[in-house]
Amino acid sequence: METITLLPRLHLLRFEVGQAYLWAEDDALTLIDSGPVGSADAIAGAVRGLGRDPGDVRHLVLTHFHEDHTGAAAEIAGWGAVTVCAHHLEAPVIRAEVAGDPPDMDEAPPWERDLWASLPPLTPAPPTPVHWEVDDGDTLPFGGGARIVHGPGHTRGSIGIHLPAHGVLFTGDTVAGTGDGGAMPGVFNQDRARTLESMRGFGRLAPEIACFGHGNPVLRGAGKAITAAVEREVRPVPED
Repeated sequence: METITLLPRLHLLRFEVGQAYLWAEDDALTLIDSGPVGSADAIAGAVRGLGRDPGDVRHLVLTHFHEDHTGAAAEIAGWGAVTVCAHHLEAPVIRAEVAGDPPDMDEAPPWERDLWASLPPLTPAPPTPVHWEVDDGDTLPFGGGARIVHGPGHTRGSIGIHLPAHGVLFTGDTVAGTGDGGAMPGVFNQDRARTLESMRGFGRLAPEIACFGHGNPVLRGAGKAITAAVEREVRPVPED
C-alpha cells in the first residue's frame, strides 16, 4: 500500500485495487472507506507511520457497499471507539442483511463492459456494523463539519463527503480520476443517468480538491473538472 500526503491533514491510502483516505486532526482520525479485505494491517501501518495510533480512529465513513471500499471495515471497527457511518440504503448490505444490487451494464460504453467482464471477483466483505446511518445533509464531526451529500447512481446509497471549510470533496466511485489530472464518471454503475446527475451536484459544490475512489485526486479546480466531465458525457454527437 502507498501513502501519499495531499494536505497536512489529508492522506491518500492507495491499494492494489482502489483507495481510501485518512483525515487527521489533533484529537482524532477519520477514515473514508477501508479498502479491500486484508487492508487493515497496511492501514494501521500507515497510521503509525504518521506518528499516530490506530486507536485514534474515531470515524469510518463508507461511501458505498462495494467490497473494495468495505472489505477491511469490520476489522477496523474493532480497533476501538470507531463509529462506522454509511447511508441508510447501504447499511443493510454492509451488515450482510441483504445482497447488494449488481451494476447495470446495458448503457455502459463498450470498453467499460469489456473491463467488467475481464475483472476477477473481489473477496466479499465480512458483515460490518453500521452505527450511524446517514442521509443527505447530515453533518459529521470532523473537518470543520463534514456534510453528507447523497449521490445515487453508482449505488442507490452512494454518498459524497464535503468539507466546505477546506474545499475538499470525497466522491466515492461516483467520480473517478483520469491519467491527465481530470475527472470522469465512475464505472460499473447501477444507474448511469443518475450517476451523471449526482456528478452535476458534486460539481455545483465547487470543491477545490476532489478525492476519488479510483484514480488520481484533482487538487485544483475540482468542481470545474467534475462539471466538465459531465458535459463531455452528455454533449450531443454531431450528425454526419
